[in-house]
Amino acid sequence: MFKGFKQFILKGNVVDLAVGVVIGAAFGGVVTSFVKDIINPLVATIGGSHDFSSVYFTLNNNKFPIGDFINALLSFLINATVIYFFVIVPMNRLVSAANKKEKPIDPTTKKCPYCLSVISVHATRCAFCTSKLPH
Repeated sequence: MFKGFKQFILKGNVVDLAVGVVIGAAFGGVVTSFVKDIINPLVATIGGSHDFSSVYFTLNNNKFPIGDFINALLSFLINATVIYFFVIVPMNRLVSAANKKEKPIDPTTKKCPYCLSVISVHATRCAFCTSKLPH
């Protein structure tokens, strides 16, 4: 029983997942701080306020406080926008640049179909067996 548990814990993907969760939590704190300390004040400067917690509407003498929902929704949208433009787009560019493969070089030689000797791709006759080459 313990042997199986030890194998499960020491598998690479379990350790990778644990590291990913820890790094993700730390990165989440960085993004949240960036949005709270930099983006929200910019939004408040442009829009007038970034706190909608006091917004509500009344229906049949019942108060519906929707301000917290609006705050949470705006926070989510701002976080998603920041993550997309400052993390996803640059990472996609890095990955595509890293995966960009060089174009294959056009071959300069080919094999003679008769004697299998290596000859120029422009040859019309084989230099070794003197056979006339198909076009």
